[in-house]
Amino acid sequence: MTSSSRLVALCFAFTFTVLPSFAQTSDAEYKPELFQSLKLVYSDNFDGPLNTEFWEVRQNTTWVVKDGVLTGSESSKEFQAKKKASDDPSHAGLKPVIWLHKVPENFVCAMRVRYDATTYQKGFPLFDLGHHIHTLNFSEKATTLTIKKNVESLPVEEPLFALNQWHDVVIELKKGAILLKIDGKKHLFESKNIDMTGQAQIDFKAVDIGTCQIDSVRLWEGK
Repeated sequence: MTSSSRLVALCFAFTFTVLPSFAQTSDAEYKPELFQSLKLVYSDNFDGPLNTEFWEVRQNTTWVVKDGVLTGSESSKEFQAKKKASDDPSHAGLKPVIWLHKVPENFVCAMRVRYDATTYQKGFPLFDLGHHIHTLNFSEKATTLTIKKNVESLPVEEPLFALNQWHDVVIELKKGAILLKIDGKKHLFESKNIDMTGQAQIDFKAVDIGTCQIDSVRLWEGK
């Protein structure tokens, strides 16, 4: 075999042995701070159709997978007009909304997220950890955890979530604590009211007429 043939063979072997091995072990590389170990529940790089076992589109908003990114935008103008004329105008789909299901009570979720809009809206954008249970909403100067709408409010100046740019987000939650990391900056929320019992979802809600983009989601159960 010539030297050039050996080089091609080596490159071929690297592509089909080393790279898949790395892909299989990369999920285990995250080291949690609230748990001793993790069990992978769901992993998605959005290189195929939307996995409806884990994702539920809400308020008839528009969600598409393209170029490895899940992107959400507002509902159709026809749907908005119909809802605005009904007894339920608040769910007209002006802001993209989607739910991630099968979230464990004790979990770690790592992902890349981007919310695009001209400006922040009061209370938005946000992540709901459990439906209206632990609401993390973002403004220009602060991040606020609101528990069960009005039970408790815990504002902090960091970590900040800027509009119109990608962020690396990690959320760790167990009873009594939420660790939020945004681009490496972190804050630990502690409260006896933090509890995902009976909850199994994360809600993503953007700003009116804005967009939400989600990429590279990893969801683990914490042990």
